[in-house]
Amino acid sequence: MTRKKAKGNEFDAFAFHRAMDEERMRRKLGWRQVAQEIWDQSAVLNRIRQDHPISPATLTGIGIRGDCTCQHALFILRWLGRSPESFMSPAQVDPGETALPAVGADRRLRWDLSALYEALNTRRCERALSWADLAAELRCTPSQLTGIRKARFAIGMRLAMRIVAWLERPAASFVYAAKW
Repeated sequence: MTRKKAKGNEFDAFAFHRAMDEERMRRKLGWRQVAQEIWDQSAVLNRIRQDHPISPATLTGIGIRGDCTCQHALFILRWLGRSPESFMSPAQVDPGETALPAVGADRRLRWDLSALYEALNTRRCERALSWADLAAELRCTPSQLTGIRKARFAIGMRLAMRIVAWLERPAASFVYAAKW
């Protein structure tokens, strides 16, 4: 079976990391300070939940791994003031459609993975695709797709963006202001 590329393109995690690093250098911050600023965006929620903060290694690792979790990406995108689509290669920027929700210090942005799975499965059924066929199209494994249904926290950002591109929807349509 020939693998087809997903409609849309690829989330460029290396460009994403470069943008974060450029902002860090522009503001003369160390990685620990960046991690603290990113975490402090939800300071009120963090105090209520007593969560553990984001690690500088999580941030620097993006430039090594070329990916991060979809939830971590939202923290960073919020800090950068950019949409996920602005890191698609080639860029797909329409600020009106792709802007992420504005949230205060008592919330953080989160992907609604249940909604993402439902939209994916609905479109898959409409197109009469098996999970294996869809996985080939999205360049992943079938279990990565079916596993979204039960995913507790996150999936990879590159896969999340391949899915929203295939669905022809903005990532923001699957992102909400959460209290967790």
